[in-house]
Amino acid sequence: MEYDWDAIIIGGGPAGSTVARYAADGGAKVLVIDRRSVIGTPLQCGELVPSNLQLKELCPDVPDIDELFRTPDEAISRKTKTMGLVAPSGKKLVYPFEGQILHRPIHDRILVEMAKTKGAEFLTETRVNDIDGHNIILRNGKRISARVIVGCGGPHDPLRKKFWKEKSLNITVNFVLMNGDFDDRVDLYFGSTAPGGYAWMIPKDGGANIGIGIQTRFSKGKSLNVMADDFFEQFEGEITYRGGGVLPMSGNISNFTKEHYMLVGDAAGMVLPSNGAGITTAMIGGRIAGQVIAEHIRDGITLDQYQMRWNKQMGKVMKYSKRGMAWGNLMFRSPDWLVSTGFNSVTKPLIWRAITCRPMFGLF
Repeated sequence: MEYDWDAIIIGGGPAGSTVARYAADGGAKVLVIDRRSVIGTPLQCGELVPSNLQLKELCPDVPDIDELFRTPDEAISRKTKTMGLVAPSGKKLVYPFEGQILHRPIHDRILVEMAKTKGAEFLTETRVNDIDGHNIILRNGKRISARVIVGCGGPHDPLRKKFWKEKSLNITVNFVLMNGDFDDRVDLYFGSTAPGGYAWMIPKDGGANIGIGIQTRFSKGKSLNVMADDFFEQFEGEITYRGGGVLPMSGNISNFTKEHYMLVGDAAGMVLPSNGAGITTAMIGGRIAGQVIAEHIRDGITLDQYQMRWNKQMGKVMKYSKRGMAWGNLMFRSPDWLVSTGFNSVTKPLIWRAITCRPMFGLF
């Protein structure tokens, strides 16, 4: 059969743009469809990513990290060298952590341009109404076809909603951008401040990204909006932007591919449950998926190579992150005084191992 495209990608965020970049670079004819007029807006996350050096420690099986992550200075708002984990009592455990706080809209637009330079095409302000076989049906009724269709549209991606029945634990998130003077340390807050999740203060140039994500089953009937406002009031500064979203926190789903369909990024549950990292994991998955698509079109390899390569590069990291989340769920059921007691010099290295997706006791 003849198709309009080798691959159609739904969603042009970090996952979709990275799939497009590598698929097009491998010779595939690629179209990205996104409902937004400007990809990268509105802002939907905390904007923190590890430095490449830090990422090499966190994900040692991922090759060529410097080739994948080429973030220019204009997309970086601020850098940090420390992270604090804050107990309900206010006690803080501080760790060395080399990170970059992004200007996320600029970062995402640069990823789009990188994909375009490889030959990928983008169709914005366009909604997908349905998927039928190899066809995408747009909201205006137009049908376009592809050999491979890729869902990169987040937790509510239309491809996932129609063809995948696997459920994910979704954490709802509220955040603000606030002007003001903030230390350059990233702080994460636990306990009843953010039941079932965590809150954050991520410093930016001239302000901070401050947010909270919760599991409503642990919130005792208190709404996210009320909890968010209570948290925001702890900081001094003028709120200049309010946003929200959903994070899938169950870890990656069991199967990324079905026939000629693929899921990548948040749509595939590629957020690390123990720390909420999703941008870098989406791009790691996006590179693998894009390379496999190109090889599928060119050489006829099967699309299930995508999941096999993901498991080789990120399987251990995801396994330990899920395990860290399981330890966290035990903590989330505990009263604040017990959580605070657990933040001490003995547990400090164990907590950090859980947050950074490593075996708790360094054994397995």
